Amino acid sequence: MLIEGDLSSPTGRFAIIAARFNSIIVDALLGGSLDALKRHGVPDDRVDVVRVPGSFEIPLVAERLGKSGKYAAIICLGAVIKGDTDHYDHVAGGTTSGIAHAGLSAGIPVIFGVLTCDTLEQAINRAGGKAGNKGYEAAVTAIEMVNLLRKI
Repeated sequence: MLIEGDLSSPTGRFAIIAARFNSIIVDALLGGSLDALKRHGVPDDRVDVVRVPGSFEIPLVAERLGKSGKYAAIICLGAVIKGDTDHYDHVAGGTTSGIAHAGLSAGIPVIFGVLTCDTLEQAINRAGGKAGNKGYEAAVTAIEMVNLLRKI
């Protein structure tokens, strides 16, 4: 027997955590996520947007929201762009593992929509440019995962 999620209109509330750092990129990801949720039947009044200073702060808020019992899924949006120091590696790694931990700890889908790019151009391309909008894709993943978890 095959069990998989689908993109039918999900029930429940959704939270989107969006970093303010690199806002020109993250705001485009946020727009993509909101568009995807709306196109898949999630009304605006079932979506909460929480702004945090940067990507590194996302995991703590994701875990807190996840454990609140209010949300079917949480979408995490940020952009970490490589610079001249190893700061990128620490922020990207901590954010990645923290988001994964938040989902496992909360027991709900906590979706990784944080761009980790070498250049600003790469980030622009993934936030609505040549490579599509990864915020949109993160929201679609959240919908599919909510529907999958309801089946198992």
